[in-house]
Amino acid sequence: MSLLLRRSLALFLLVLLGAIALPARAGIADAPGDRLQVTVITYGPGDTYWERFGHIAIELRDTRDGEAISFNYGVFDFDEKGFLLNFARGRMHYLMDAEPTDVDTAWYVQAGRSITRQRLAFTPEQAAALRDFLLWNLRPQNARYDYDYYVDNCSTRVRDALDRALGGILKATLDARPGGMTFRQQTDRLMSAQPWLMLLLDFGLGPYADQPLTGWQESFIPMVLQRELRSVKVPDGRGGEQPLVVDEREVSPNRVQAPPPQAPDLRGPLGLAGATIALLLALARRRAPVMFAILGTLWLLLSGLAGLLMLGLWTLTTHHSAWANANLLLFNPFAFALIPAVWRAARLRPARKWEDPLLIAQLLAGLVALALHLLPGVVQQNQPWLLLGLPVWLALAWSLRAARGATTGVA
Repeated sequence: MSLLLRRSLALFLLVLLGAIALPARAGIADAPGDRLQVTVITYGPGDTYWERFGHIAIELRDTRDGEAISFNYGVFDFDEKGFLLNFARGRMHYLMDAEPTDVDTAWYVQAGRSITRQRLAFTPEQAAALRDFLLWNLRPQNARYDYDYYVDNCSTRVRDALDRALGGILKATLDARPGGMTFRQQTDRLMSAQPWLMLLLDFGLGPYADQPLTGWQESFIPMVLQRELRSVKVPDGRGGEQPLVVDEREVSPNRVQAPPPQAPDLRGPLGLAGATIALLLALARRRAPVMFAILGTLWLLLSGLAGLLMLGLWTLTTHHSAWANANLLLFNPFAFALIPAVWRAARLRPARKWEDPLLIAQLLAGLVALALHLLPGVVQQNQPWLLLGLPVWLALAWSLRAARGATTGVA
């Protein structure tokens, strides 16, 4: 049994049976619903890349004793057998956990991450139902779940637990509200502090990441769930309605770099990079053949490796957000086969028969990628990568054809 599973078992037993050092846990387990106060605690993004999406927890407080337990779904175990392999294959196992709220709060305050508390208008029956579900979920045999970045994470699990106790009100409200961003846009926005990682993630995301979202779906981000909770109304017990969020307050300010409100526009930087590489290839072909060969080789190597990565994500993993990536039409393993052609062109040697058909096929694939992007409906939003790849492929094709013309002239 892993360390975290043993910890979950200990926490579960403490919650059910109580302990001298933690008397409040027995109170949480046994308290009637009218003594339970339900609060959602949202923690802002941190500095480390896995903290950029923020975190969220449900606090249950015994109003008689004043002590509280926070339940969250964001624990993973590096010591789990095959963790890194499972992570690469998209089979990540996360755990539910529970801690005294003061312990959690102290850690996030020290880390400089914002902490916002939203007290919710739960009836005693709803609070008791939520408590019973969370305690059931905390059992070691129930605590582990298969993590998914976008549809099953620490935020969606909190959202679903709240909705379950509220009888579906939360889902009905948020499903009727359009989301503000797509999975891709939220990912780019939150990861913008690590530009290279942001670019890698954006490159690897397929059309799944560009579907329009509802407020329910976009609540995979803790800060979005925090915002959406403010719009929910629940019965007030007198035939009317009241806001679900009774009280909201920030108990600790943010002291780390906050994400921008919108995703960065990658079209300009990547378009400029594509035009620059294309121009360098065209100029170097005549003036610096060796530089042309080196630059062309680097481009083809990166294209081939990127293609292998995308193929692996599509065929060997459960990362469904990376499946059917249209960038494969621009960057694919066939690029490796053109590396000798670049060096032959630099040395003014005749081309092989299969090189022209392969080059034409690559150009046609680029045109197909462009056409797919222009089709109406939900398509992959990969304009930045089209702006990067198409100019370079056109310049490379022109340079190879021009070099072959020079070869023919010399002969």
